[in-house]
Amino acid sequence: MDQESWLSCEKTAVLQGGFLLANQLCQPAPLSALRKEDWERVGRPIVQAVTEICGQLCGDNQDQLNWKKRILCIVWSKILEVGTGEDVDVKWKENPLFPVQNSLPDINHAVMFELVKSMGFFSIYVELLQCFQAAEQWRELERLAKHVTSDSTEEDVKFLLEVWWELMKGRREELDNLDQIFTTQCIRFEQSPSDCSPQASKRFKPDPESAASTTCIFSLLFQTLNSMKECITCPELCYFALSNCLDMLYTSHLLDRAVELPVEAKLQIIARSVSLRKTNCLLEAVELTQAISEAQRDLAATLTPAQNKPSGMTILQAMQVILGLICSWEAKGLLTMPSCEPSGLAIRLKDSIRRVFETLEQMSEGLDGNGETLNSLRKALTDLLASSSITVSESSSTDLASVAMAILDSNLKGFQDLPKLYASKLSQAFNETEWLNCLERNKSVFQQKDLVMTLVSTLIAKSQGDTDVKQSTKLKDVIMDIFSQLLLPDKNAALSEILKLSKKGLHGFLPSSVTLGYDKELNLAFNSIIQGGAKSSLSSAVSAVARVAFQNPEAALCRCCHMAVVNLGAHTLLAQILQQLPGLRSSPEVPKELRNKEQNLLCRCLHATVWNKFSSAQEEDQFLHFLSALMEPSIIDQTEEKLCFVPPEEAVCAFVLPYFSSSTSSSSSVELCLRLLQCALTHISSGDATSWIMNCSPFPLLYCLAQLLNNCSRCWEQPLEGDTVLSIESKELLVSILTMLGKAVGKEVELAPSTWSRALSWLYGKVEEFDWTVRFYLKEVWGQHFKNEVPSSLMAVCELSEQEWSGLVLPHYGQGTGLLAWVECCCISDHVQATMQDSLSLNLLNPEEVNMFSKGLMVAVLQTLPWSTVGEWERLVKVLRELLHSDKLYVPYSLEYVDFLPLLDLRSFACDLRLSVFLLRLFQLLCGSSCADWLPPQGWAHVSRLYASAMRQAIDSVKGKVPLPSTATLSKSPEAINGVLSQEVLFVLTQLFCHVLHVQVMMPGQSEPLFLCALEILSSYEAVLAAYPKSSTALQRANTRHFLTTISDNVQCTDTRAVLHQKIAQL
Repeated sequence: MDQESWLSCEKTAVLQGGFLLANQLCQPAPLSALRKEDWERVGRPIVQAVTEICGQLCGDNQDQLNWKKRILCIVWSKILEVGTGEDVDVKWKENPLFPVQNSLPDINHAVMFELVKSMGFFSIYVELLQCFQAAEQWRELERLAKHVTSDSTEEDVKFLLEVWWELMKGRREELDNLDQIFTTQCIRFEQSPSDCSPQASKRFKPDPESAASTTCIFSLLFQTLNSMKECITCPELCYFALSNCLDMLYTSHLLDRAVELPVEAKLQIIARSVSLRKTNCLLEAVELTQAISEAQRDLAATLTPAQNKPSGMTILQAMQVILGLICSWEAKGLLTMPSCEPSGLAIRLKDSIRRVFETLEQMSEGLDGNGETLNSLRKALTDLLASSSITVSESSSTDLASVAMAILDSNLKGFQDLPKLYASKLSQAFNETEWLNCLERNKSVFQQKDLVMTLVSTLIAKSQGDTDVKQSTKLKDVIMDIFSQLLLPDKNAALSEILKLSKKGLHGFLPSSVTLGYDKELNLAFNSIIQGGAKSSLSSAVSAVARVAFQNPEAALCRCCHMAVVNLGAHTLLAQILQQLPGLRSSPEVPKELRNKEQNLLCRCLHATVWNKFSSAQEEDQFLHFLSALMEPSIIDQTEEKLCFVPPEEAVCAFVLPYFSSSTSSSSSVELCLRLLQCALTHISSGDATSWIMNCSPFPLLYCLAQLLNNCSRCWEQPLEGDTVLSIESKELLVSILTMLGKAVGKEVELAPSTWSRALSWLYGKVEEFDWTVRFYLKEVWGQHFKNEVPSSLMAVCELSEQEWSGLVLPHYGQGTGLLAWVECCCISDHVQATMQDSLSLNLLNPEEVNMFSKGLMVAVLQTLPWSTVGEWERLVKVLRELLHSDKLYVPYSLEYVDFLPLLDLRSFACDLRLSVFLLRLFQLLCGSSCADWLPPQGWAHVSRLYASAMRQAIDSVKGKVPLPSTATLSKSPEAINGVLSQEVLFVLTQLFCHVLHVQVMMPGQSEPLFLCALEILSSYEAVLAAYPKSSTALQRANTRHFLTTISDNVQCTDTRAVLHQKIAQL
C-alpha cells in the first residue's frame, strides 16, 4: 500500500475516531494536557482503535508491524508539530503526514508514552527515537524518564527496560520509507522558525564536553533505573534490569572489540532463543526468520562495543549503581534464579554475570585508586554465580535444523561460517531429506572451494554408511552443480585437492551404484566439445571437462588423451582446455626427483590410452603436438612464475628414458621417442639456475643417443638381435638432438666441472667403443677437457694442431684412408668442415698429386655417400664446389651434343658441369659390379634422393645465370638485354638432363626422385626457351628434341619414358 492510500483509508478513520473519542472523555481539559493517572479513564478508545487497526483490519504480520509503526509515527509527529506552532500553509506543503495529523486533536508525550506502554510498541518507539539527532534523542529519553519515574509501576519499569534493551541493540541496517519520512520531520522540527528567533541567537552556548556529559544516555538510564529500584517486586524484572546494567557496563567500559563466537555456539544460542519464543506462540516461517534476526541482534548487542562511550558516568560510578541494585534486590530475595526451566531473562542474566566477572578478573586491583568497589562487585557477582544452579541444555537437533535452514533460505547476514557447519556436522544431525532439499535450494551459498570439499567429505561419509543410494546420488549431483558454478581458480584448487585424495577423484570413494551414468556424461561432454570445435566457447568447454574431471580425473584425462590423438585436429583445442585446468597437473608437493610417470596422471593416461597404439603417422603427429603444447609454460602460479601442464622433465622420464634403456624397443618407437625428446629440449630455458635435463640421467641418455648414432652406420644391414638401428632419415634428427642436449649439458658441466668430472670421464670411456666420428657430436659436452681424436691417416692429408687434435691407430683406417677420414669430418659440422678445408695439405704445383687427390676424393665420397644424411650431403656438395672453384679438384669431362660448343661461352658453368660429371662418374662406380651388393632397395632410394638434391642445386645455379623477364619487360626483345647467356643455359640444361638419365638408367629399380629431377630440367628448359625464343632456331629445337628423345629411349619403364617423350615434344 503506497503512502497516499494509507493516509486516507479506513484504518486512519478508525484511528481518528479513537483519538476524538478520547478527547471528549478528557473534557473539560484537552487531550494535550493529559496526565499519566488519567490514561485509564481516557485512553481506552485509543487503545481499542489501535488494537482494531493492528488486529482485525490487518492481513498478515508484516502489515500489522507496518501499521504499528505508522500509528506511532503519526502520533509522534503530531506531538512535535504542536510544539512548533508552524503555519498551516507550510504544514500541508512540507509535511507528508499532514492529512491524517490534521484530523487528530492536539496531544502530548503522556498520550504517546501510555499508548506505547499499553500496546507494547517498545521496539518501534526506539526505531523512531533513533531518527532524532543525539541531543534530541536525549531530550526525548529525558521526557520518558520523567514520565516513568512519576508514580512508577512495574509496567513503567518494564517500559524503561525494553527501551533500554532496544537502544543497546542499535539501529537496524535497513531503513524503510517511514524511517526516512520521520527523520525528515525531526530535522524540520529541529530547524523550526521558533528556534531561529532573534532571542535564540542570544541563548547561552554551553561547552561541548559539558553538554555531552549532561546528555549522556548511559547515565540517564542508570540513574532512572536506580531511582525506580524500589518499585520492582518481580524477579523477572530484576533479571531484566540487572542484565541491562551489566551488558551496558560490559560493552561501554570493558569491551574493546567485537567478540566473534564460533558459529556452532552462535547457532546454539540463537536456536535456544527461538525455542523460548516458541513456548509463548507458534512461529510461522516468516516469524521464524524475524525471530532469528531478533535473536542475532540480541546476541550482537552483548558482544559488540558500544558506539558512543559514556561521558556522564564513570565505570566506578556504574559499578556502584550495580552494587546498589544487587544489594537491594538480594535483600528482598529477588535475584534467586530457578534451577529448572529457567526463563530467557534468567539465562541472559547468568551469561551477563559470567562475561562481566571474567573481564573484571583480568582488571588491575587499583582501578584509579579505588579497588574496593571493584572487589565488592567481583564478590557480588561470584555469589550470584554460586547461588545460580541454572543448567542450560543444548538445543535439540530439530530446533537447530529449523533455525539453520531458515538462515540459509533467508540468506541472513552474520552467519558466514554456517554453510561449512551445515555441510559437515549438521548433515548428520538433521533429517536427510530436509537437509538435502535445503542444500539444493541454497546452492549459491555454497559456491566456495572449501565448502565444496566439505560437502565431498560429507558425501563420502554418507555413501560409505547406510544412506539411501538415491539420496547419495542426489547429493553428488548437487555438489557437481555447485562445483560447476565456481570461478575457474577455485575449480582448479578443488581439482588439485580431489586429485590428492585419489586419482579417481570422487569415484575413488563412492560405490558404483552412486556413479551410474558417469560414462554417458563423460561421452556427452567430450563429444560436444569435439563436434563444436572452434565454434564452441572455450570457457564452457573448460567447465564441462572440469565437471567430469572432478568426479574422476583419471577417466576424464584418459578420454581427453584418446580424443586428442584419434580425432583430427582435436589436439589443439583439448590442449588449450587442459592448460586452463592446472589443477589436474602433477602435484607441486611431489619433489622433482620423484616426479616420473608414476606421479604424473596425464602421462599415465597417455600410456594407458594411446602409447604404442597409434594406427597412423597422423595420430603420432597429433600425440606429439598435443604433448608439446602441454609442455609450453602457459600457466601462471601465485608467484607469477610460468608453469606448464606437463613439465618437459616428466615427459622425458615417462616416454623417453624407459625406451632408450630397453633392449626390446622397436626402431619406430625409438624414433617417436626421439621426436618427443626434441620437443622437450626446445623448452630448456637459459634463465634456469640448473636445467631440468640434469634430473633426467643426462649422461646415460647421451650414451644411448651416441649408441643409436653409432648404429646408424649399419642402417643398410640386417640388424643384429638386441640392436636398435634407426633409419637414415632419423639420423639427422638424432644429430640435432645430440647437439641440443650436448649444449645444455655442456653448459652445466662448465659451471660446475668438479661436480660432473666423474660422469664426464665415464661417458668418454663408454663412447670410445663407438665410431670415432660419434665423439665429435659430443664436443659441446666435454668442451676443452679432451682433444679431437681422429684416425692417424687423417694427419697425413691435413696440417692439424697437436694441441687440439690427436691421431688414433684404427684397424679400418690404414694407409691411404686419410681422404676418407677427411670427407667424413667435412660431413660432421660446418665448423669442422671449415677446419678441414683450411688445413688440407695439397700441392697444386704438382699435377700428379692433384690428380691422385681427385681420384682418391671420388672414392672417399663414394664410401661416404650412402650413409650421409641430407644435411651431411649438402655440406659435402658445398665442399666439392669449393674444391672445384679453387682448382684443387680435377674433373676431366666430355660434352654430349657439342654442335654449338664452338659458339658458346661455358666458363660461367664450368663448376656446375664438372660437379655433374663428378657425380655421374661417382654413380658409375657405385652402380658397377664391384659395389652392386652394397645397398638394399631402401639404400638405392636414399642415394637417388641425395643425387637428385645435388642436381637441383646445379639446376638452380644454372638458371640463376640468366634472368627470366617479368611481365613488365615482356614487350622488349629478350636479346636486347646485353650479356644474357640463354643459349649457354639451354645447352648446359641438356647436359644435366643427359647425366640424370644416365644415372637413372644405371640404378636398379625405378627412381622417382631422378624422374622428377629430369622433368624439372625439361620445365626449366621450356621456361628459358619461352623467355628467350630467339636463343634457338626451329632447326636447333628440332635437333634438340630428337637428341633428348634418343636419350630418353634408354629409360626402361614404359610409363616414365612416355611422360618424358610427351614433355620433350612440348619444347
